[in-house]
Amino acid sequence: MLTTVAVLAILYVLLMSLLSFQQESMIFFPEKLPKDYTFGFNQEFEEIFVPAKDGVHLHGLLFKTPAPRGLIFYLHGNAGSVASWGWIAKTYTDLGYDIFILDYRGYGKSGGNISSEAQFFDDVQLAYDHLKDSYAEDSIVIVGYSIGTGAATKLASDNRPKLLVLQAPYYSLVDLMQNLYSFVPTFLLKYKLETYRYIGKVKAPVVLFHGDLDEIIYPGSSEKLKAHLKPTDKVITLKGQRHNGMNENPDYQRALAEVLSEYEAGKK
Repeated sequence: MLTTVAVLAILYVLLMSLLSFQQESMIFFPEKLPKDYTFGFNQEFEEIFVPAKDGVHLHGLLFKTPAPRGLIFYLHGNAGSVASWGWIAKTYTDLGYDIFILDYRGYGKSGGNISSEAQFFDDVQLAYDHLKDSYAEDSIVIVGYSIGTGAATKLASDNRPKLLVLQAPYYSLVDLMQNLYSFVPTFLLKYKLETYRYIGKVKAPVVLFHGDLDEIIYPGSSEKLKAHLKPTDKVITLKGQRHNGMNENPDYQRALAEVLSEYEAGKK
């Protein structure tokens, strides 16, 4: 009969095996959609497919306004697809911005599967380059939420957008895992997503939003990132905000409207 110690040892070995060989299934939770899926949003949008060099097509939705002030390039969280994330578009179109929401590989109608951090970053850059063909870069605001904040920060550090906005950012995925699961040997993580490494290289203004009741990405993550920000960058704490639902929060919407007005094209 197995002892408690033996059972725990077996479970630990299984966990280590998952971390070593199936990390993606523990980090990314995509909702796949058939290619003929029909979206039911009640505002105008365009489906965009971006071809990658390996033949995979990345998919996203572009929601438009009659006279856009610019473009929100939005990188969503680790679960769902644009079928569920598309409903946030109104928050941004109401502010006069077009918004493009990208589905990562394996999400929604995007083909393939995420297999490395470098591939994840490269795909985001590819989609960004595609949208730059239609929008002046100094009118683009990069917004990342949760898992998307690391990729958004890397993207902003390699380009020259008007503004970077992060919703519930993590210091790094390693730091987040240590906070959530202290028993996990983080040296096995191949997805480091080191937001802190990139954020200091971002030339554009940076604004961080974090809920003080965030139960997934601890609010101290944004405080730690603060040490890497420029003096003029901002950290805004949303009282009573948990991890989900920030886009619908009136306090976030008001603060975002003020931030966007402050950083209109050519104004820093």
